[in-house]
Amino acid sequence: MRHIISLLMENEAGALSRVAGLFSSRGYNIESLTVAATEDPTLSRMTLVTAGSDDVIEQITKQLNKLIEVVKVVDLSEGNHIERELMLMKVRAIGKDREEIKRLADIFRGRIIDVTDKSYTIELTGTGSKLDAFIEAMEHSAILETVRTGASGIGRGERILKV
Repeated sequence: MRHIISLLMENEAGALSRVAGLFSSRGYNIESLTVAATEDPTLSRMTLVTAGSDDVIEQITKQLNKLIEVVKVVDLSEGNHIERELMLMKVRAIGKDREEIKRLADIFRGRIIDVTDKSYTIELTGTGSKLDAFIEAMEHSAILETVRTGASGIGRGERILKV
């Protein structure tokens, strides 16, 4: 089962490496990883997506909590949460295809953020499945480059991750 684990950790050199090392040393895969400083510059928030049984996720959570730099860990998948991902896609846009690509971007609520005479760069946010659907809808030969951030998530309502 897919899990989104979010954690607060000290914003210091080597902390990310220790978390990644924990996963690799136990043979767990990280499907995506995002990390950045929070409103408190001494803390970073890391969101990672992994897959595993409930027992495996429980073991991962226990191991993460043992790391000195980790302040708090929550499995967002255990409750209501909001999940989003950002994708930037550069596509070939020449002649009559330009209008069709613009229409497709509009349907998916994407924004064209860069225009040249031969290409568009499209910004799209949403769930991973929405981004996958956009890739499928786009003619594959038109796709020049794709960059995705991986999932970021936050609990809904009163559910917060804070010290």
